[in-house]
Parts: sequence; C-alpha cells; structure tokens
Amino acid sequence: MASSAVLQDAPVVAAVLDAVRQVLGEPAQMLALHEPEFAGHEWDYVKECLDTGWVSSVGSYVDRFERDLCTFTGAAHAVATSNGTSALHICLLLAGVKPGDEVLMPALTFIATANAASYAGAVPHFVDSEAISLGVDAAKLDAHLREAARVVDGVCTNRHTGAIIRALVVMHVFGHPADLAALDEVARRWHLVLIEDAAESLGSSYHGRHTGNVGSLSALSFNGNKVVTTGGGGAVLTNDPALGRRAKHLTTTARTPHRWNFLHDEVGYNYRLPNLNAALGCAQLERLPSMVARKRRLAARYAAAFAPVDGVGFLREPAGTSSNYWLNAIVLDARQEARRDDLLTALNDANYMSRPAWTLMHKLPMYAACPRSDLTLAEQVEARIINLPSSSKLAD
Repeated sequence: MASSAVLQDAPVVAAVLDAVRQVLGEPAQMLALHEPEFAGHEWDYVKECLDTGWVSSVGSYVDRFERDLCTFTGAAHAVATSNGTSALHICLLLAGVKPGDEVLMPALTFIATANAASYAGAVPHFVDSEAISLGVDAAKLDAHLREAARVVDGVCTNRHTGAIIRALVVMHVFGHPADLAALDEVARRWHLVLIEDAAESLGSSYHGRHTGNVGSLSALSFNGNKVVTTGGGGAVLTNDPALGRRAKHLTTTARTPHRWNFLHDEVGYNYRLPNLNAALGCAQLERLPSMVARKRRLAARYAAAFAPVDGVGFLREPAGTSSNYWLNAIVLDARQEARRDDLLTALNDANYMSRPAWTLMHKLPMYAACPRSDLTLAEQVEARIINLPSSSKLAD
C-alpha cells in the first residue's frame, strides 16, 4: 500500500482532501462516519425508566414513541420494534410474502434488506438503481418485468423460475428519497406490494410528504449510527389500520389480551422495543428537526467545497425531495474509479473516517444464485462511491 504522502501527490486525492479539509478542518482524532448526539432530555427520560423500574417492553415511553413517530412522519400507525431488520421482516409478512416467493429489491442496499426476505423464507430478486437518487430504477424495473414476469389473475409470476413475485422493496439510499411515484406506478401495474425500506430516511420527504407514506408498509431503523437512535431499534409504519393492528400483534408474540393467562393465537415474534430504548428515542425525536437542519447545512458545505473538484461529484438530493443527508457521499467519475481505494486510504489516514458503498447483494456468497436483472448502474456506482463524515454536530 502506498503511503499517504505518495497518494496525496495524485491530483484527485489532493483535491478531495483539500475539499474535506475546508469543511471539517484538520482533526487531531478520527472523525466518525456518523455518531449519535445526546444533548436534550435523554438522561432525564432514561433515568425515569430506571427509577420506576419500567425498562422492558411495556411502558409509557413505548406508546409515546409510537405516537411521536406518527406525528413527525404523518403515518397513521407506528409500531416500535427491536431493530430495523425485524421491522422489515414484519413488513414482508404483513405483505403476504410466503416461503418460496420472490421479493424485488435493489442490489445496492444494506444486507438487512435481503436478510429480512430470507427470514420470511423468500428469495431476493435484485434489480438495478438509477443515478440520481441511487434508488431502484423504475423504468428499468418495468422493462425487466416485461421480459421476466407475467400477471395472471392478479398474481405476478417469474416466467423463468415459476415463483410468485410478491413485493417490491425500495430503499432510500443515504437518506435520499427514491422516485416513489414512478415506483408506486410500477408496483400497481405488476400487482406488487410496495414496501419502503426507510431505515436511513427519517427526516426526509418526497414532494412534501415524509418517506414511508407511499408504500403500503415501511420500516425505520434507530441503530446507533442513524439520525435518531434508540441504541438499537426500528419501527413499522403504515396508513392501513388493519395492518397496524396486525403489526402490533405479531411483534408482541401474538399474545391475546387476558389478565393473567398466556394465550397466543399464532406464531409471533418477540420484536417489541424496550421502554428504556423508547425513552431515549423520545428525547431524540424532540431534537430531530434541529439535527436534520444541521445535517443539511453540513451537506451544503460539502457541495460547495466539491463543486470545483474535477472528476468528483457530490451526491445531492433529487429534485422535489428534501433529504436528511444521513450519509454524505461523493461519486467518482469513471476515469477516477481506480483511485477510490487510494482516496479511502488518504482520507482515513487524515482522520476523516470514510467508507465505500456496501458490497452489492448478488456478490455475497449466500445471494449469488438469486435472480437478478441487469445491474450495470449499481456495479458502476459501487466502485465509485465514498461516504464522508456526516454527524450533525460537524455542522457546528
């Protein structure tokens, strides 16, 4: 591996380092990619749980957290879960996904999207992304389905595998909303249940409406590296009251109400968020508008710093959307692709924690044999993306 001094001799490496330095200065210690910020009532609310003993999956903060999520996102129903993957799993089950079904999803996503389908016994079916939002390419997906699928009696079936294609999961990459109107149209045309993987997009909106409201179901994540954290946690959002009730039932081990008996009417899941974590989340949600505003200011500073850098583009929010800029990203031109790892080395050596995009799902051994469309754009983007430090406090 070349030394940092040698790497900085490369024009693009030096230019990128200079742009990041303009935004973040010269840190003496490593700046994290994204770290939580506790500057409100977190201590007070968590201490109340400890003082009262209400620390597990029953407590007033769980109910409040769900209400607050509805208020902020505009969704009619929110069901808090133990993590974002469990929320996605429940979304798929509520969508009617059964063992052997196929679930369309982007190849460019975090592993949880594909794993949730596996938990449901389904098969991920990977599709390509588009360059503006990095979300699923609606036009290319429609063309792929015209070749690979057919609808008979309202059921979409893969012509090649014979499996039912039950749902389409769209993921809002780095917080940037995917083209939901176009994707909703494709889902309706092909009789697919649209699910939003909104794990990264709390605080983002699409044409004035918070993400998570176009799909029949959506999943949020409150992992430690998200804009709002509960330590670990997630939530199911839906505007369908029947789905909301069933989500609550399934995530609480499918227990039926009784004063003392343990009665369960189906296989359920112990996916409820503990009150202790929900208390943390309530305090975080109080500060979410401020944190998103500062993250957007940070993104604007990155955009300005990278504007004159040749061969590198800053990933901006799509037109008609407002992004939380969960992770800021630069995308290298094709001619600079070979420099990606040089840039990652130089940035991390300079104490700017930086990461590439996720390994594409079809390149992982357990998903290599899954059905997929042409993935040209996703493969190009995977080789050219670099995420930069994005914590809200960096805007201060």
